[in-house]
Amino acid sequence: MHILQLYKDYYPVVGGIENHLRLLAEGLAARGHRVTVLTSGPGRRGEEREIGGVRVVYAGRAATLARAPLSPELPLRLRAERPDVVHLHMPDPTGDLALALAGGRAPLVVTYHSDIIRQRRLLALYAPLLRATLRRAARIIATSPAYIGSSPFLAPHAAKCAVVPHGIDLAPFERADPGAVAAIRARFPGLISLFVGRLRYYKGLDQLVRAMPEVPGHALIVGGEATVRRADLQAMARDLGVADRIHLLGPAPDLAALYHAADLFVLPSVERSEAFGIVQIEAQAAGLPVVATELGTGTSYVTRHGETGIVVPARDPAALARAMRAILASPPLARALGAAGRRRAKAEFSLDRMLDRVEALYGAALAERQV
Repeated sequence: MHILQLYKDYYPVVGGIENHLRLLAEGLAARGHRVTVLTSGPGRRGEEREIGGVRVVYAGRAATLARAPLSPELPLRLRAERPDVVHLHMPDPTGDLALALAGGRAPLVVTYHSDIIRQRRLLALYAPLLRATLRRAARIIATSPAYIGSSPFLAPHAAKCAVVPHGIDLAPFERADPGAVAAIRARFPGLISLFVGRLRYYKGLDQLVRAMPEVPGHALIVGGEATVRRADLQAMARDLGVADRIHLLGPAPDLAALYHAADLFVLPSVERSEAFGIVQIEAQAAGLPVVATELGTGTSYVTRHGETGIVVPARDPAALARAMRAILASPPLARALGAAGRRRAKAEFSLDRMLDRVEALYGAALAERQV
């Protein structure tokens, strides 16, 4: 099967959707499919490369507007392809426009990763095109059941939506170097609560800082700056008297060791921009209990309240602190939640499970087109 994946960015650009797309494309290629990724390159001139068994077509970029590339070449490249299936990753105004201009008869599968939350002016312009793409799609992939019902764009198309949660290669997180784990525990003696992710506005890291006066031990915050400044979090920690227990470590080369050194994983997100929370799967693969927030998205689908962790209301640092204390104070509870998380990760969130589900959807879309 010739599968064309379409999104505005691809490796070497890294991010949640970009990383997922690369796993999906290379995984499908490894299963014998011919996979083309059509994306926008960084420069005006297009180029092609082969990366991980995947043909990657970088269309020339004329400009960038509101983080969306403007690429007159993209619809021309799309029209020149003859795929069996087109798979668009949304939100992506560039990809929607290219599809509208290029036409084509291949069935369209869409993965709807997230609503647009902050860029309201862009959404007002983009919404008609977004709705047209969803109407055209043969199948729409949502990453959790909650998102189908809570998204105003997905709800009208619930009948053709299918839940395919993100999957990852679990193996790198299932074990860690004992020496590296021991070194982390020696550096941060006592209980360790861990956060992993870019410092973005929707991650709710201020809520974690506000919770820490009521939580024992250390909080390790691992990730580079994005829309939140490290200095602002450090200033808040000083004001609350917990600066010596909150550590902003920046990006870390050995995430597995951090997961295995920690006692608890925390995802304190506050906005629907946190559509899934893949880091929770990484934590589960390492056997960590999770405290996450309820956003009406996939966070509480990955972490099941009372089974693999505790889910609390967003923007409630007192509730966050209570949940963290409950797990940290009870090693038997932490072990039980962590073991259940490990089982759930293997059953629901492995890369092979995701690839199986996506292949089945492609087959269904093609079968419908042939009727």
